[in-house]
Amino acid sequence: MAEQTITAERESSLIEAVPKRLFINGEWVDAEGGATLEVLDPSTGRLLCTVADASEQDGWNALKAAEAAQPGLAAMAPRERANILMRAFELMHERKDDLALLMTLEMGKPLSDSYGEVTYAAEFFRHFAEEATRISGSYQTAPAGGARFLVAKQPVGPTILITPWNFPLAMGTRKLGPAIAAGCTSVLKPAELTPLSMLALADILHEAGLPAGAVNILVTSTAGKVMEPLIRSGIARKLSFTGSTGVGRKLLEQASERVLRTSMELGGNAGFVVFEDADVDAAVAGALLAKMRNTGEACTAANRIFVHRSVIDEFASKLAAEMDKLPLGRGVEDGVRVGPLVDAKQLDKVDALVTDAVEGGAKVLIGGTPVDRDGYFYPPTVLTDIPSGARMRQEEIFGPVAPLTPFDTEEEVISWINDTEYGLVNYVYTESLRRGIRVAEAVESGMVGLNQGAVSNPAAPFGGIKESGLGREGGDTGIEEFLETKYIGIAM
Repeated sequence: MAEQTITAERESSLIEAVPKRLFINGEWVDAEGGATLEVLDPSTGRLLCTVADASEQDGWNALKAAEAAQPGLAAMAPRERANILMRAFELMHERKDDLALLMTLEMGKPLSDSYGEVTYAAEFFRHFAEEATRISGSYQTAPAGGARFLVAKQPVGPTILITPWNFPLAMGTRKLGPAIAAGCTSVLKPAELTPLSMLALADILHEAGLPAGAVNILVTSTAGKVMEPLIRSGIARKLSFTGSTGVGRKLLEQASERVLRTSMELGGNAGFVVFEDADVDAAVAGALLAKMRNTGEACTAANRIFVHRSVIDEFASKLAAEMDKLPLGRGVEDGVRVGPLVDAKQLDKVDALVTDAVEGGAKVLIGGTPVDRDGYFYPPTVLTDIPSGARMRQEEIFGPVAPLTPFDTEEEVISWINDTEYGLVNYVYTESLRRGIRVAEAVESGMVGLNQGAVSNPAAPFGGIKESGLGREGGDTGIEEFLETKYIGIAM
């Protein structure tokens, strides 16, 4: 991270410079009727700025622009699309200081986390720039002879992309990268809590040479009213959503009317297992990463931490000591490792989950109550003896709370891990390779971190099973979500 002093003047000038209108057909335009919505600083609760608030008509304008631009983007040479993505990758790195600060101001995460996200987000553009030139089909002789089979890959068509507030830049590039690489235009709706990062990215894509209409950005406070007609229209042929399972179910129902291709990265309830033979210090470091990245506001965050009874006291004391060292404050302050939660609603939810567990018999090692200051702060918290009926055993915490539960056998912990409707990621710490592979194969999730507390990588397929979603993002499979397979039979 670059060493710098963040002044109120710099914060103000950066916010002033960010485009705050809708990006439709390559132009910045006001929302219909001049409507706006407020963007707040979660570290203070105070107003950062107002941005355009799209109406249903604005939504239609964006989708029509994407539809009109689709033939041109699909016909563009793969190398040209790759060059645009690479130029955007370079521009993101050139502007990393501004992008990181902007993200911290609107979302609250510490600057160190924001710098990490800028790097991670930009890498999706580089990765899919490389994938753009590798789209290929096949040619073969029919098994019975005579005919030939030609298999081609073509862009799905216009897409609707909906991103969450917790990773406001990376969740956009993770969808836009493969869409552009495959030749699909898009209408992207960022979360209304954190729209500024995506508006800044639209400016970068425009400068990188993306054709008008290829990407359109809609910020709106009435997502259902604006987006549902677009999903049901049949103009868009692909829907990609990252967010809660509840909203995902509704969107799947809407997409089913026109049989849209869908990618859904939904809720998580990650288990983190520490066996008796694990390197406890390495497991503590991994848990700290899996739990505290993004102040715990991540679908991949360790939500249920199961530790073998023989090492749980050692693990708990070491984890509590490490979490207690993490400085809490505004993300722009030097050395801060724990920022605010995104809004008052999220703060109340985390507090309610902790209260429920404690009332059920859980013990508090550190933290456990909201911080008395402006903004939406909750301290790093470690709980032990989580009762089986506690809500946090079944619900995402999305905050800096580590709940520890002892277990005795491998079979027992696997059954607990799988006792959830979610299946995004789990983490396993053991020095036994056989056990590690055995447990990784037995747990029900789309991803497993074996002796590591982070699994996200642009070059790897990210996604879940069960009610954690459909499809994959990243890796060489990510671009396939935006491609149709066409078979052409040739008589000889």
